[in-house]
Amino acid sequence: MSPYDHNGPVPTKKPPQVTVAKPAASAAPARRRELLGIAAEVFAEQGYNATTVRRIADHAGMLAGSLYYHFDSKESMLEEILRGFLDELWSGYDAVLEAGLGPRETLEALVTESFREIDRHRAAVAIYQKENRQLAAQERFAFLAESQRRFEKAWLATLERGVAAEVFRADLDVRLTYRFVRDTVWVAASWYRPGGRHSPEEIARQYLSMVLDGIAVRE
Repeated sequence: MSPYDHNGPVPTKKPPQVTVAKPAASAAPARRRELLGIAAEVFAEQGYNATTVRRIADHAGMLAGSLYYHFDSKESMLEEILRGFLDELWSGYDAVLEAGLGPRETLEALVTESFREIDRHRAAVAIYQKENRQLAAQERFAFLAESQRRFEKAWLATLERGVAAEVFRADLDVRLTYRFVRDTVWVAASWYRPGGRHSPEEIARQYLSMVLDGIAVRE
């Protein structure tokens, strides 16, 4: 019989719907993150110039040729490690700077966010400290110098705002203070280990207590 008879269209039977299972999410992104974590630890421990793709592959338990399936060079790995760290750092910093906090509260929040980033990206911070000057001279890593300029501008502006608001001492050398705070905060990457005795928030609290209130007993 035709799908149509004299009384109108005759409904045809629809084929049963078949649910097709979606393929499992690719393991490649997770493996890529794992390899970047391994590479970061090797770069931090042995130095960028001394690290070869083969050495990273050995630590990852794979052949060097297999590593090239994920990355085309060790430069690409390092760039992704540093960009990932700085992108997350600035996401946190921008949130603090846009929150409308007072200068002291802004300083406290920036310090706390810095220690949190050391907790999340300890190896990347160590690489940045050791390799920044050499890498920033290369066009591929020019973003490091730009990030450093933004970093300095944000911290100096916070300190200057505090002096103007009479929250910080009028005789404060803001540039010297910035350098002191910058170096004493980020050097923690050389000794801090995630999951240790103190959380990044606790370390930040103790650090801020020493910087802002001193260590001597007040009479």
